Amino acid sequence: MLNNIGLPGLLLIAVVVLVLFGKGKVSSLMGEVGKGITAFKKGVNDGAKEIESTGEEPHDVPGEKARDVTPQPTDRS
Repeated sequence: MLNNIGLPGLLLIAVVVLVLFGKGKVSSLMGEVGKGITAFKKGVNDGAKEIESTGEEPHDVPGEKARDVTPQPTDRS
């Protein structure tokens, strides 16, 4: 359904959002989205650095069994 919105559709959506919420609200919302993306990237980078500094390989979460991904035969009668 959303595969063929195209540029005119996106522009129409942007204009409707701008009219409904106003310039100030939209710009503050986009600022918060940008801060969230920056914090996410920083967290991912910090996690990668921590793994590299310990010299350990990432491991499974304790208490969870490894999943068997081998295909099981199905009984189709």
